[in-house]
Amino acid sequence: MNLFLQTLRQQRWDDHRYYHHSRINQSLHFVSAISFLVAYGLLFIVPAWSAIVGWCVSMTTRQAGHFFFEPRGYDQVNDVSDAYKEEIKVGYNIRRKIVLLAVWAGVPLVLWLAGPAADFGRLVHDTGIAWLALGVAGLLFRVAQLWLRDGAVPALAWLTKILTDPVHDIVLYHKAPLALWRGERIDPMPHVACSPLSSLQSHAHPHQHQHQHQHQHQHQHQHQHQHSRPHPHSHPDSREHR
Repeated sequence: MNLFLQTLRQQRWDDHRYYHHSRINQSLHFVSAISFLVAYGLLFIVPAWSAIVGWCVSMTTRQAGHFFFEPRGYDQVNDVSDAYKEEIKVGYNIRRKIVLLAVWAGVPLVLWLAGPAADFGRLVHDTGIAWLALGVAGLLFRVAQLWLRDGAVPALAWLTKILTDPVHDIVLYHKAPLALWRGERIDPMPHVACSPLSSLQSHAHPHQHQHQHQHQHQHQHQHQHQHSRPHPHSHPDSREHR
């Protein structure tokens, strides 16, 4: 149990420090978390509408923050590249999300082409049930992948993280709208450097540590190369005698 809780804590921390720098993204996650709780409540009353709220409100606001507002350049806070963060992403990275969202968007069209419903309400209901099934399938598919790759504990920890993210995001990002209103578009994250969790990783592949060092080395090499270039207005003789 201690290993499970430690893994869950590490996954949550890595998700925050790597993928939620934008205050707009954080604010959208706050809105998404509230609507997800509404969807959870509807699940026991009208499952179809639970899925509709979850996908059309919760997921769209959440993913819009990642796709349109989260910085995709070099991460100065964690000293890693965006490519590295995408590689070590425990859940759905951008590439996987595109596939998942494409399937989600195609579900209503497939249902309509398969046989137009007698009324629009029936089509909406069937779409909601299909989206509910897609959400469950998406969770179980990734859990199975993580289980085979990393083992049962990381897989079950990720499943727990996803299901409890709405509550955790409200606690974590409820102040983001106020910070955004004050003009702070990017969270400076001074707490990241102070946390002992920042020196750990929630993944289990040693070769990914090697890729991190390679990305850092490439960034440092580019930075040094830029500073080693002679100034265009410097005298040629001064470069010869250096």
